[in-house]
Amino acid sequence: MGFVTGYLASMYGLKPYPFYLEIAFAVLGLLISWLIVKDTRKFTLLEIKTQDEDKPVESNNVNVDRNLSFVRVFLQTSWKNRSLLAISQAGLVNNLIFGVSWGLFTLYFSSFGLSTNDIGLLKALHPGICGVLQLVTGFMSDKVGRKILIFPGMFIQSIGIWTILYSQGFFEWVVVMSLLGIGTALVYPTLLAAISDISHSSWRATSLGVYRFWRDMGFVIGAIGIGVIADLFNMFIAIQIVAWIGVASGIVVIFLIKETNK
Repeated sequence: MGFVTGYLASMYGLKPYPFYLEIAFAVLGLLISWLIVKDTRKFTLLEIKTQDEDKPVESNNVNVDRNLSFVRVFLQTSWKNRSLLAISQAGLVNNLIFGVSWGLFTLYFSSFGLSTNDIGLLKALHPGICGVLQLVTGFMSDKVGRKILIFPGMFIQSIGIWTILYSQGFFEWVVVMSLLGIGTALVYPTLLAAISDISHSSWRATSLGVYRFWRDMGFVIGAIGIGVIADLFNMFIAIQIVAWIGVASGIVVIFLIKETNK
């Protein structure tokens, strides 16, 4: 859609035609979820029923208590459990990078005189490659573990961001945006799996909601915070800061996350 909307914008202008697709997909998503998707709660109830409540709690897990309140789940996911804390901050930083790539990178590429169509293609590479490779990285995380994919994914994204700053041509940027897609693919499905590994089935959805609250706050912080930094200084410094934030997030993952796929 990044490529298609970029093409439509280059042909017909920034509005309204690119927005018609967004409206159509929103309506389509509503109809599919309403008419086709079946409720999955019965699987969770079956898991709770058959779960061995007497199983010892491992050090990387939170608590097998099925009756945690929302406040306790929020505190466990956000702070008290160090693995969940590291997962939540990694999700936040990952989406911060995603948000910056949608906004600031678009302006950065535009400053070099790239056409709307070319910018749309570059933007499509990041989520496009991530979307395809998630099929592989999700499978890999079930086999080799979660942590071993998460921190390299954060580092690869940072390397890609730095490389953007020191590349000067369209084809170099194609390679760099592809690198961002690879790094994001290592992180995106694996963080969700790690949350599910730790949280009890009776409050897993609540924990995932808290995680996604922090993860999607990355879009907000990236759009506002990094945008302010770019205004105060310049885009080069702002993008450098994003790269360092990615490195710091990967380091937090190394020291705080305990392998959850056991």
